[in-house]
Amino acid sequence: MRIIPAIDLKDGNCVRLFKGDFEQTTQYSSNPAEIGRRFSQLDVRDLHIVDLDGARTGEGRNRDIVRAITGDTSLEVQLGGGIRSRDDVNLWLDLGVTRCVVGSVAITAPELVREWIGEFGTDAIVLALDVNIDVVGTPVLTTHGWTRDAGSSLWECLDGYAVHGLPQVLCTDVGRDGAMTGPNLELYRDILERYPGLELQASGGVRHGEDLRQLRIAGLPAAITGRALLDGEISADEVASFRQSA
Repeated sequence: MRIIPAIDLKDGNCVRLFKGDFEQTTQYSSNPAEIGRRFSQLDVRDLHIVDLDGARTGEGRNRDIVRAITGDTSLEVQLGGGIRSRDDVNLWLDLGVTRCVVGSVAITAPELVREWIGEFGTDAIVLALDVNIDVVGTPVLTTHGWTRDAGSSLWECLDGYAVHGLPQVLCTDVGRDGAMTGPNLELYRDILERYPGLELQASGGVRHGEDLRQLRIAGLPAAITGRALLDGEISADEVASFRQSA
């Protein structure tokens, strides 16, 4: 299983949100590029960056920071937040990003995103499908930086893409993100059972190495972790153990 460190950018800082709430923010560093360099010393090949400002406004305000990170490290950077047009995808790829993580528009305009996949390839696009679990256990999609209910389920969205072949998918349980309550193993098992062979990235709730081990047992190809790494709850040796046993 691949471990993917995460950096969330807001107002030029490295932060973490609590359950996706922009009003509940913890700042970790005013120098995100240094965090990127620190993560590059881990035994990982990828880095996940979320431009929270872009997710909220549609404007990429952290381009210089992303450019610094892609220039200073050899990590394959995947970036999400505010990618809503073909030009946005092209811009980030030109800035050294390996994969563009497409969220809201993947839900609201799937035909458009399928065009991007056809043009740039499945290796350049990741679908970011963020969900809230409703009272009957259905994963309901959210958009626009987790601020809007999309009115449709995760299953409806994935079924629509599966007809044409699914690219990599990043799924976040918003209620777990930054809350340090553990990942939603039941959700991820359900996804993999419905879509065998899916290149699924788990996101949200990872607290420590045992959570990562449980995700690996559940069959997850990749897991994103931000706060646990920033807080020192997952060690470099633990990260390396997953790469070595992959």
